[in-house]
Amino acid sequence: MNKTKEYYENNTEEFFDSTVSADVGYLYYDFLKSIPQGGKILDLGCGSGRDAKAFIEKGYFVTAIDVSPSLCKMAKEKLGIEVECLDFNEVNYKEKFDGVWACASLLHCSRENLPSIINKIKNALVPNGVVYMSFKYGDFEGEKLGRFFLDLNEDRFEEIFQKTKGFKKIKIWQSEDTRREKDVIWLNILLRKIEE
Repeated sequence: MNKTKEYYENNTEEFFDSTVSADVGYLYYDFLKSIPQGGKILDLGCGSGRDAKAFIEKGYFVTAIDVSPSLCKMAKEKLGIEVECLDFNEVNYKEKFDGVWACASLLHCSRENLPSIINKIKNALVPNGVVYMSFKYGDFEGEKLGRFFLDLNEDRFEEIFQKTKGFKKIKIWQSEDTRREKDVIWLNILLRKIEE
């Protein structure tokens, strides 16, 4: 078991409690306006299930996955739907989703591995589908507080983006963390799948 997965297994309840009520609804607007009402969304690294629940309540069909069996169990109880326990590398959907939501989850990928994960996301999207992803803002990569983190700024993301194909950038912006105790700036990225 890698250290990041082990961290979430050992700190499930603490992580769940610290994130489940965080209000990130303001991040949904640009993402959801590109998805048809009743469309299909993949919540990639769903954590507590907070965002998947919001999307379900708005009438979308949601598939939720996470790498931590304990978080999957808690999210399933919250959502009332199955939550698959998968690593990002095991994601192999083909043109199934109108949108992929990866809020503060891909930040656990290495910079070397992230382009291949983004390509897996592209394969999972229908034509013109969109993906939202967010990273802590900065240039750190490595282990911190028991987990692996990849922080990105605009330049670092551009380097990764150049190694992917089949996307165009819709919007890249910074935001503050809504949890009062967290002094974190986030880099938010919204991409659209295009025909190659």
